[in-house]
Amino acid sequence: MKTNDQAKATELLQAWNEGDASALGKLMPDVHAELHRIACCLMMRERQDHTLQTSALINEAYLRLGGYRGVRWQNRTHFLAIAAQLMRRILVDHARARNSIKRGAAEPWLIVESEAQPGNNTRWDLVALNEAMTRLAEFDRRKNQVVELRAFGGLTNSEIANLIGVSEITVKRDWKLALAWLRRELESEHSDGS
Repeated sequence: MKTNDQAKATELLQAWNEGDASALGKLMPDVHAELHRIACCLMMRERQDHTLQTSALINEAYLRLGGYRGVRWQNRTHFLAIAAQLMRRILVDHARARNSIKRGAAEPWLIVESEAQPGNNTRWDLVALNEAMTRLAEFDRRKNQVVELRAFGGLTNSEIANLIGVSEITVKRDWKLALAWLRRELESEHSDGS
């Protein structure tokens, strides 16, 4: 995104912070392509027969964003990170609702790609992953944030580093350690019969 576009997005976010309700509507056309990319990234990791469509996910996130008050938006990347977090919550809520309606139905999955072994993807139950990430956030909020921004938000290591104020190497290390921790947690839950 060009510097002028970034500045425009930041101005609109600041106007929204200051109570200009129309600023969100003005911002959406500028960030729609990025929101669509994030939603597509999330939906590609979902099961093939998912009933929620990409556009519906974006619309639901937009509606929820409209209710966000008091957030001190830093910039466009911060806004997109929050939108990605909202989309994750929407997918988890959708998965929980589906599971409560259809007991015994196939669990919703998130596919996580391994950097160490390209092509070696891990499929994780979305609801179980959400619960494990909640536990991770209790003792290491930054690692949880890295997983959320990368796996759910589709942000690059560089974008994540800039957003949370650490080096790219730290983001890579946090990603690797968080995935190992989550894998252990999820495998432990599965072997315990939970």
